[in-house]
Amino acid sequence: MADEQTQPVKRAAVKAPVPLGKRITAWTVRAWRPAGTAVAVLLALLLTWHVINGKNGLQVWQKKRAEDQHLQKDIQNLQQENARLRDRIEKLKSDPDAIEHEAREKLHYAKPGEVIYTLPAESK
Repeated sequence: MADEQTQPVKRAAVKAPVPLGKRITAWTVRAWRPAGTAVAVLLALLLTWHVINGKNGLQVWQKKRAEDQHLQKDIQNLQQENARLRDRIEKLKSDPDAIEHEAREKLHYAKPGEVIYTLPAESK
């Protein structure tokens, strides 16, 4: 019994209830980093989506690029056709053989004594 008297008795410590304000503050301090990380990841995903699918995103840019290439080909073809037609106009202004050929082909003119036979168009 002497041993029991010399050793102090251990009792469970009863904690006083923590006020609500301190509990909220403690929870906020613990949760701010994961919440901030989640918000940053969400913003990064939204930015990525906007870069790809937005008003001037990559998909729209690729469509515009393909359209530009198509229009450049059309411009080049039209310039070649214009050059060909300018050459033809110059020939018709100055070359009597070209004028005669055009009159015979388009207007069905003939020289005196010639007979023109018109054949039906080829069916394909």
